[in-house]
Amino acid sequence: MTAPTVKLVEFGRALREEGIPVPPTITRDLVAALDHVGAASAEDVYWAFRGLTITTREQVPTFDRVFVRFFREEGGPGMAFTESLPPRHWTIEQGVGSEGEGEGDVEDLSIARGASAIERLARKDFSTLTPEEEQQVKTMIAQMVWDPALVRVRRRISSRTGDVPDMRRTLRATVGPGGDMMRLSMTSRTVRKRPVIVIADVSGSMEQYAEMLLYFAHAARDRFGRLEAFVFSTRLTRITRELSRREAGAAIAAVAEHVTDWSGGTRIGESLRTFNRDWSRRVCRGSPVAIIISDGWDRGEPAMLAAEMDRLQRSVYRTVWLNPLAGREGFAPETRGMRAALPYVDDFLAAGNLTDLRTLVRLLESVGTT
Repeated sequence: MTAPTVKLVEFGRALREEGIPVPPTITRDLVAALDHVGAASAEDVYWAFRGLTITTREQVPTFDRVFVRFFREEGGPGMAFTESLPPRHWTIEQGVGSEGEGEGDVEDLSIARGASAIERLARKDFSTLTPEEEQQVKTMIAQMVWDPALVRVRRRISSRTGDVPDMRRTLRATVGPGGDMMRLSMTSRTVRKRPVIVIADVSGSMEQYAEMLLYFAHAARDRFGRLEAFVFSTRLTRITRELSRREAGAAIAAVAEHVTDWSGGTRIGESLRTFNRDWSRRVCRGSPVAIIISDGWDRGEPAMLAAEMDRLQRSVYRTVWLNPLAGREGFAPETRGMRAALPYVDDFLAAGNLTDLRTLVRLLESVGTT
């Protein structure tokens, strides 16, 4: 293990000790990021590492403190690595019957170019994709591999290694032959996948992003124990049934046909009020994560939006707001809607490209049991 790799291992351990829930594979991810951006610019490394490790705004000061401690030299901006990381080697096993020397190098180069093209496509904004690129990104979304965190529920089941006695089963076993020997039965709490509620903005300002983000919601429906989906523009519409179709294209087409105010105005506060009044008690069972997808442009009253966001936050386990514009350079949440909603948002993330969606996946994988 080279000196830079050792430093990255220590860096990941320090982040974990400071309370940032980085995954077990973080060292591998950091090595790949450093290999991609190089060690010449501390700023490039900072943003690459920050994008891989933090999921909330509250973690930024902690990350900055640990990063400066590990990678800044006294009196200068240079990285403190003493040697460069070895180049990444792409390999492919040559099949039986292949002929000629040097063919493996050509194949390795094509793989490297293919992987690089995929990463560029993953960072490309959804609004700038060509029709061919849209199809590729939709396929990549459907093939994303992730494992959402489990939630521990109140219901208990019989278990040999349980932690609480099951007195009813124990006393029942004492009736009849062999009742002189009492065998203590135990119970344990069960775990299940945490439910998710998606509330997506399909107004005119979200037209370039809504379809792709609904493809993500369709792909996520099989990853969770239960997924409820709603869209809104001037009013709220439940689309859980339409989104349950197996084929993604047919599901999105059914949603577009079912929603009558697609690409209309934006009434976030009124739509959330409808959700809280008519749907909250039905779909907020089991400590769900609520994901709101919107750019924050709202024609309604900010006071109503703030009140309904407060009510929603108290009904769910965690509130995540995805803004497709948040990843753009110079972005600031200055719209009336965003300023009203942010105090009641637990996690504010970008959602303008596939890389942003991967960050959301890491967040959902880190939401622990309760």
